Amino acid sequence: MSDPHNNRILPPPHVLSALHPKSLEVPCIVVIFGGAGDLSHRKLLPALYNLMVDEELPKKFAIVGFSMETLDDDAYRAFARSGIEEFSRQKLREEVWNRFAPMLHFVTGSFTEAGDYQRLRTRLEELDQAVGSAGNRVFYFAIPPGFIDRCASGLTAGGLVNPPGSDKGFTRVVVEKPIGHDLASAVEINSELARYFDESQIFRIDHYLGKETVENLMVLRFANAIFEPIWSARYIDHVQITVAEQEGVGTRAAYYDKAGALRDMVQSHLLQVLCMIASEPPRSIHPDAVRDSKLDVIRSLRPYEPSDIDRVAVRGQYEEGLCGGEKARGYLSEEHIRPDSKIETFVALKCYIENWRWAGVPFYLRTGKRLPKRASEIAIYFKHVPRVLYNSRPAPALSPNMLLIRIQPDEGLALNIISKVPGQTLRLNPVNVDFHYKTASPEAYETLLSDVIVGDQTLFMRRDTVEAAWRFVQVILDVWDQSGADPFPYAAGSWGPTESALLIARDGRAWRSL
Repeated sequence: MSDPHNNRILPPPHVLSALHPKSLEVPCIVVIFGGAGDLSHRKLLPALYNLMVDEELPKKFAIVGFSMETLDDDAYRAFARSGIEEFSRQKLREEVWNRFAPMLHFVTGSFTEAGDYQRLRTRLEELDQAVGSAGNRVFYFAIPPGFIDRCASGLTAGGLVNPPGSDKGFTRVVVEKPIGHDLASAVEINSELARYFDESQIFRIDHYLGKETVENLMVLRFANAIFEPIWSARYIDHVQITVAEQEGVGTRAAYYDKAGALRDMVQSHLLQVLCMIASEPPRSIHPDAVRDSKLDVIRSLRPYEPSDIDRVAVRGQYEEGLCGGEKARGYLSEEHIRPDSKIETFVALKCYIENWRWAGVPFYLRTGKRLPKRASEIAIYFKHVPRVLYNSRPAPALSPNMLLIRIQPDEGLALNIISKVPGQTLRLNPVNVDFHYKTASPEAYETLLSDVIVGDQTLFMRRDTVEAAWRFVQVILDVWDQSGADPFPYAAGSWGPTESALLIARDGRAWRSL
């Protein structure tokens, strides 16, 4: 449905309902480990509040924060309210808050003491009786990875984990990325989880996959006959995926200086977006069918050889410069950053998918901090038309058609086509057919938390996919760790090091200007 006054389109009504059915009739208690932490304050509690505003929360529902802080229910509600007032997508409304606040509860406890898990169990059983949640539990691990095994063990020993299909209620566990810092640690964490939970109970969350435009990629491809027939190496020249961040490391410095852009963004966000762009049509919309198709893409990526890395991968680290019109200090001058750190804040990669659909099509990925603007997009460049008819002159060739999918901040898509300029003289110019979402999309955590409650795993990463993604980037990590070389410098406010431009220029192409 379009709006003729501003050329904007509304999201098609219920277009995703077949993929991700929602229900208000799933009784449940969400228990947040680390319930008084920063993630809860900024993301989880505001997301749950927004689900309440949108009438997406179950009617029989409760939220329990569980962590070391000494809080009672009233203090936890005040903590939640302050987070909602500051970070919520929708303003706090008193009539909604008065329904939401009684759902909030808090249990003080450590992650290691058996007695604390028994107290948690007692409180949950009381709430089951009070709200009618039928023993259904979601345990959200908003905790560092090193605590996952302890918490999973404590829940199991405390009798809080029911097997799949139990008549005592469902048990689901949500695990935040990163799942490990390399392949070996990812395997270890996944093995720890597998000791206590069935794979069908594990929801590995990557908030990027909850963004409305990312979620809509499958609909764009498989619900529109105009795109799928040309979605292949026969018509597509190359694909660019960019996730640009204007901010620096900020409060995440301590984590970031151990991770870097390759671990933090490429291994998870960018490869998952690549999978949704490049996958084959799944055999059905069942979650495992969709995830099987995505796994096939990662397994089809051409493996890197150590000798390839200098030609196909660039890492950079920002120095001081002007970013957003303000002076920005360099990465090594940020607080909590080691003065000799070689961690990359920028990555550019070239990769190939070796299957029938994509043979010979390069995929260029780039992400970085302290870039000129915050923007995430997918640019699909189609092949040039033949040098005949309107493209026959020796002057510069016509620009290729391009489909641009904007993920953030201005969600929507644009199709670049060649058109005649009105007038007697034959002049051709590219024009954009541009569409934007008119209404604000739900935040990613809203979508993903709702999916956890109803048990839809479509947008969550399976163990085999996580490990396949780590396996693909592991050779890059190894080469960079062993080389001891410094990342290429780039000024804050630029589009990364010169070597990034050379990476794509060697193929006769250029990064799109955002």
